[in-house]
Amino acid sequence: MQYRELGNTGLSVSEIGMGCEGFGGDETREAKRLFDEAERLGINYFDLYTSDPGIRSAVGHALKGRREKFYIQSHLCSIWKDGQYQRTREIGQVKRGLTEMMELLQTDYLDVGMIHYCDSMQDWQRIANGPVLAYALELKQAGVIRHIGLSSHNPEVAMAAVRSGAIEVLMFSVNPCYDLQPASEDVENLWKEDAYSSPLVNMDPLRQELYELCQALGVGITVMKAFGGGDLLSAELSPAGKALTPVQCLHYALTRPAVATVLAGAHSVEQLRQSAAYEEAPAEERDYAAAFASFPNISWKGHCMYCGHCAPCPQKLDVASVTKFLNLSLAQGKVPETVREHYALLGHHAGECIACGACEKRCPFEVPIIENMKRASQIFGK
Repeated sequence: MQYRELGNTGLSVSEIGMGCEGFGGDETREAKRLFDEAERLGINYFDLYTSDPGIRSAVGHALKGRREKFYIQSHLCSIWKDGQYQRTREIGQVKRGLTEMMELLQTDYLDVGMIHYCDSMQDWQRIANGPVLAYALELKQAGVIRHIGLSSHNPEVAMAAVRSGAIEVLMFSVNPCYDLQPASEDVENLWKEDAYSSPLVNMDPLRQELYELCQALGVGITVMKAFGGGDLLSAELSPAGKALTPVQCLHYALTRPAVATVLAGAHSVEQLRQSAAYEEAPAEERDYAAAFASFPNISWKGHCMYCGHCAPCPQKLDVASVTKFLNLSLAQGKVPETVREHYALLGHHAGECIACGACEKRCPFEVPIIENMKRASQIFGK
């Protein structure tokens, strides 16, 4: 298992994490089996958005004796009321839900306290200017939560939260179909059939800006919905009109800026193993470029996907990394110091490009690489 830094939190997390979808299986007995297998595989990060007390209790029992082997990302504002899940911003309910959660998980701290499911600007303003964020900050000050997170499907809201400086971890939906959809306060739009009825071209600029902003500010992204609820794995159901493999979906998410871990939904030990098999998958199995270029309903023409097909460069330039640092700087309107430092550490720089065009001939997405190298050389001064 490979590990990545979760933004600036200092946490080193497995790049394959666990979603909690399968924890309730077999009358919650599946939770123990999944945690046993996660430990064996080296998976050390999981999300617990559900407020179901039975599942939370099962997770608490599964963690007994090995709490320090796992990082818990669990959600504030997700409560259980009248036998069902509810999202709330009512602070009394939030506090009672947190107390119950901690008791059921049998822990005295959360590694990431995730403010649950914020997709509208009005809701974010209510959180930021009201008692919910204040409570999260209070919990952090007391050591009950180590880091504050937010889960969202809306890049506009997510950017506002990230720019606030209060959010250290962002849980966001990342996959090659959702990434083409414009910002919306209605999460249902991400998978409505008519949202894909016309051919879509290139990543939504707000989504790209969000990922690059998180990278620049050191906010770690934990990925949900990498498989689109399983739709992307089916040619019949995929909005792209063609199926992807789990490995391709995982690799796409893990090659986005700021992404630290993909919370792979697994309803069984075997499904968890299939996601963890990404670690051993050869480059040709991870490669999503050819599949993307052949999608009948979607085009990424002109957009760098950081897929690496431009390599090798006769001048030994890491073209994908140079392009990523260029995009980070363009998104910020300036060159952040961390970006400049990372660029400087590259073995070769954009000014060494001889414009031979070998990279452009190999690029599946017709990216103007030579022009990008010229621009990077101007911006970075090398």
